[in-house]
Amino acid sequence: MLCLAEKTKTMINSDLHVDVVIVGLGKTGLSCVRYLAEKNLSLAVTDSRIEPPELTEFKNKFEKIPVYLGEINIELLLSAEQIILSPGVSLETDEIKQAIDVGIPVYGDIELFCQQASAPIIAISGSNGKSTVTSLVAEMARQAGLNIRVGGNFGTPALDLLNDDVPDFYILELSSFQLETTFSLNAFASAVLNVSPDHMDRYNNLEDYSSAKKKIYSGNGLCVINLDDPVVKAMSDPSRRNLFITLSRPDAENFGLILENNDLWLCQGTKKIIKQDQIRIKGEHNILNALAATALASSMGISHKDMAVVLMEFSGLDHRCQLVKTFNEVSWYNDSKATNVGACIASIKGLGSAGKIILIAGGDSKDADLTALVPVIKKYVRHVLLLGKDANKLAKAIGTSVPYENVMDMDEAVQKANKIAIAGETVLLAPACASLDMYENYQQRGEFFVSAVNALVTN
Repeated sequence: MLCLAEKTKTMINSDLHVDVVIVGLGKTGLSCVRYLAEKNLSLAVTDSRIEPPELTEFKNKFEKIPVYLGEINIELLLSAEQIILSPGVSLETDEIKQAIDVGIPVYGDIELFCQQASAPIIAISGSNGKSTVTSLVAEMARQAGLNIRVGGNFGTPALDLLNDDVPDFYILELSSFQLETTFSLNAFASAVLNVSPDHMDRYNNLEDYSSAKKKIYSGNGLCVINLDDPVVKAMSDPSRRNLFITLSRPDAENFGLILENNDLWLCQGTKKIIKQDQIRIKGEHNILNALAATALASSMGISHKDMAVVLMEFSGLDHRCQLVKTFNEVSWYNDSKATNVGACIASIKGLGSAGKIILIAGGDSKDADLTALVPVIKKYVRHVLLLGKDANKLAKAIGTSVPYENVMDMDEAVQKANKIAIAGETVLLAPACASLDMYENYQQRGEFFVSAVNALVTN
């Protein structure tokens, strides 16, 4: 049975009553339906979309559960004992605020998971890099022979992980949206990797966004803190157990870099883990990702040897600074997952040392301040190709820093990049924007880029 809250609300319509209403019928919402359908509760689903992504599967498997589409059904919400909110729906949505105002508890899938999970949780968040770090920690755990389950915002929905036997650890990637509606998280170890402006169409300001991220440090577990990010550094609580990561020399048992005989080593304190040039994923941002992963892995009792094996073998995730091809001495990188300004900056800085960059950028900027891109573009980028909804906003931000031009689609971007790139340069797709104005998701955007690049080689 659920143990979410006492029944504190005032019933609005006594003729309509349901134990739990799930708001949103995407991947997460469907996982909530699957989980709650076995709990002997009356359920209903509502979604503002006419055809939400998981509607077909829902109807095939849960035909007796009522679903209300085309708007978030306020009468249904006000008839509920509890509401489970999908992360894509804001707590500030008018209908959700009305339900909260009359005392109906509103939670998310991660809150349900935390109430039921009986193994320690490793929790990872951040504006950028969280999927990479989640994957690295998982691979390190597997290398060490641990029994783990991995999911959350990345891969398997968290509630689906409860279907398997209890593991040694749950490893969860958590978004700010998921953390907003989570109150019982007490992770064994947790990390906010970094905070840069993102989702400013949902948050009033960076402080509200970072406050949502900070919830990952609730409880009394170990906190991994990035000393090189001032927003994350400010989250450190001296009364808690902390491990610090930095690109500088670490002290005590913390994680950082040490230069010895012209070799740069990732270390815990003075103990060497691996040479930086042995790590397969490249770029300064990925060194910090590797340090975060090693810090979290150390809390799980994983040896430096097992960490090093993974770091030498892990080639990165698709659409995350992924080398597609090198031909005519030009390297083509797909970083479609760079959906915000911070990720784009990290991607450019990570590849800029190899030579000048032709940057492909644009999409839905989510009301972000794009001017932060200018210094790094001016330093590393020779030419910018702009596409999508906010191409003109990017153009205005770039100004006279470097030449730029607008393109209609990814094929045109790749064709033009191929014409202007010279030997030793890099063509980088790092949009700094979300993809939904032109594509189903960042994966599809990256696939269009990869397809267009591969077509250059075969033509």
